[in-house]
Amino acid sequence: MNLVTMLILAVAATGFAYRLLAGPTLADRTSALNGLLLAGMGAIATQAAHTRTGVFLPTLVAIALVGPISTAMIARFIESRAS
Repeated sequence: MNLVTMLILAVAATGFAYRLLAGPTLADRTSALNGLLLAGMGAIATQAAHTRTGVFLPTLVAIALVGPISTAMIARFIESRAS
């Protein structure tokens, strides 16, 4: 089950990486970066569940707190540029 989950997360991360590189707008790239962040968080959580250790769970919590804040800051930047 761990292998299937990691494979699905890798496919999702590949799609997000393509969108990050292809763009074409800053909003697309921001959304792709947020998706990559979520896929990485899923990989960390899957690995923690598989190994039954919580070594990286504080990192997961820190990423979960910083991710939406950075996305909101970029969204405000995009909004201020548009007007």
